[in-house]
Amino acid sequence: MRSAARIHRDTGAARGDGAEGRSLRSWVVQPSSEASSTPFPASELGRALLAYGEERRIAAGEARRELGLNELDARALLFVAENPGARPSHVRDHLGITSAGVTTLIDRLVQRGAVRRDLDAEDRRVNHITAIVDLDAPPWCALRAFDARIEEAVARMDAAEAGRLAALLDQLVADARG
Repeated sequence: MRSAARIHRDTGAARGDGAEGRSLRSWVVQPSSEASSTPFPASELGRALLAYGEERRIAAGEARRELGLNELDARALLFVAENPGARPSHVRDHLGITSAGVTTLIDRLVQRGAVRRDLDAEDRRVNHITAIVDLDAPPWCALRAFDARIEEAVARMDAAEAGRLAALLDQLVADARG
């Protein structure tokens, strides 16, 4: 049986480690029986990675609410924008949903005016889905705003340092996958 957990928000300001004024927030889940012991993850890097993931999730949720999209519709729109002319089966496979589910999802996006369906010139049974909104212009750019700000921050980094960090993160992901 699992014990109750508590979520602890750490802004760095109370630690006196020079993190004051940074916007980085980390959220740490601690079993309540261990609330006074070392938080999980114990490493600064682990906490920073969790904070990044949480901030990205929050930003995506806010953007979806602003645009009136659910998570699946937003993921589909981003996929179609990156893969113009994608077939519904490609969207289905990317999202891991049923054929009926992807049909309903695409219907919603067509009705919203976010995508269009084009019939294949050679096989009229086949549709191709294309985004017709500009994801780089307001209000649609909100879907990518957090990632765009991260890219801007990375561009300000020393290229060699950014390369080492990318290699480190790639290795961490590979090790975590096992």
